[in-house]
Amino acid sequence: MTLTSQSATSSSATAPFATTPSPAPATPTHADSRVRHDWSVEEIEALLALPFNDLLFRAQQIHRTYFDPNAVQISTLLSIKTGACPEDCKYCPQSGHYNTGLGKEKLLEIEKVVTQARAARDAGASRFCMGAAWRSPRQKDLDVVLEMVRQVKDLGLETCMTLGMLDGDQASQLADAGLDYYNHNLDTSPEYYGEIITTRTYGDRLETLDHVRQAGMSICSGGIVGLGESSRDRAALLQQLARLEPQPESVPINMLVKVAGTPLEDVDDLDPIDFIRTIAVARILMPKSHVRLSAGREQMSESTQSLAFLAGANSIFHGETLLTTSNPQLARDRALFDKLGLHPEQREVCRSDNEQQQHLEAAIQRRTNESLFYDATA
Repeated sequence: MTLTSQSATSSSATAPFATTPSPAPATPTHADSRVRHDWSVEEIEALLALPFNDLLFRAQQIHRTYFDPNAVQISTLLSIKTGACPEDCKYCPQSGHYNTGLGKEKLLEIEKVVTQARAARDAGASRFCMGAAWRSPRQKDLDVVLEMVRQVKDLGLETCMTLGMLDGDQASQLADAGLDYYNHNLDTSPEYYGEIITTRTYGDRLETLDHVRQAGMSICSGGIVGLGESSRDRAALLQQLARLEPQPESVPINMLVKVAGTPLEDVDDLDPIDFIRTIAVARILMPKSHVRLSAGREQMSESTQSLAFLAGANSIFHGETLLTTSNPQLARDRALFDKLGLHPEQREVCRSDNEQQQHLEAAIQRRTNESLFYDATA
């Protein structure tokens, strides 16, 4: 398949969340729930400008068409190689261009990564995401990463990687190792992109996404808001994501975390209502995608996070850090889930091969046993 676009952890030993299975989504019926790839920027701007209650109502209708409205997919993110990135992303503390006090670390050993992944699974995560501060991985590093993917998969977790730009061969190797998702954000609109990053182009990002899709992996791609962009830039970012065919399976919407030493440390804060509007419009434009309430949750009130879930966000990172920035602790997330009546999304694809085989054998046995009985009340 081809992508198209106009511009080009916690170490807790027990699961902190209840694990109520998610019911199957309803059959799509709502007229606005069809997937479109032809949204204009003007149409998206009009959605962003809707009365707030109308916007959230529309997003909720679409969300309930495809998802259990009270289920949230939970991921854990681990930095497997930190610091000294050659890219000049103005928001990033890992960039080697800025003095943020972040030290350079080597690629983690496989055993340490697997230990963290096991702890994340035991704490309730269904997906384990690994990030490395590279422009593009070298083959000797990629060989280690491939083994990480295989061993984390053996734990029954979905796997996600973000390693910078990929060529077609690198994407194929990751797919062959069993990688489920590759994360590569577009960050912002094509028009504003040059104000944020100069060391790679928008086209470079889209090309990497194309390689990922051609290799058969799912895509995790979204952006960051609060970079000093305009409302039209947010609309244009969402347009780019919605125009990908197929649309990303996972769409992280990040609120900028301002880090001292980066060029954006003093940028004006984005109004939380504008952030919620962005979440809601992402849900409307990409009805089948998981929309992730991602970076910036540490600074968000419970009310803002609750509105984000109401607006259609149905994925979060849990754990105490997101690569190099802080994230709400597990106890806080559990308390908020309890208040809102939310539960982790349970997904069959998170089972290992052995667990899946056992599940199928048990299901067959149940059906065999059930066939020996009949309903005497009928």
